[in-house]
Amino acid sequence: MVNVGAKPVTHRIAQAEARVRLPAAVARELRRSGHRTKKGPVFDTAILAGVMAAKRTSELIPFCHPLALEQCQIEIGFASGSTRSAILQIRCRVEVHHKTGVEMEALTGAVVAALTVYDMCKALSHDIRIEGVRLLSKVGGKRTVRGNRK
Repeated sequence: MVNVGAKPVTHRIAQAEARVRLPAAVARELRRSGHRTKKGPVFDTAILAGVMAAKRTSELIPFCHPLALEQCQIEIGFASGSTRSAILQIRCRVEVHHKTGVEMEALTGAVVAALTVYDMCKALSHDIRIEGVRLLSKVGGKRTVRGNRK
């Protein structure tokens, strides 16, 4: 791990995104059912899984410092797109006052939420793709990254 002992504690925020491309029929079924499948509420379960994963990032990625997250918020919604498929946009925003950043926690939260959507919808189709995983912004520490958006 990187030694962060001499670094100052600052307010750090990171936001990441993952997109889930769903076949049009799957998107229609999710909208019709109130975002539910036989496994249960898709969006609520994905949000819970994403938050849980963000909190445990240091257990999943070997050189990440364990952080007591102060805030982790996940939003899921349909992005406007083509009629052949639909895109779920998953955003994870994480905050902490610490000596190291929360980019990996935000990315982990977004990806695990996307994997949960896949798991809960795979009975409807295996033509679901997770794509566009990226850091959208990072504030605090030495460098600020903003506008890493397509």
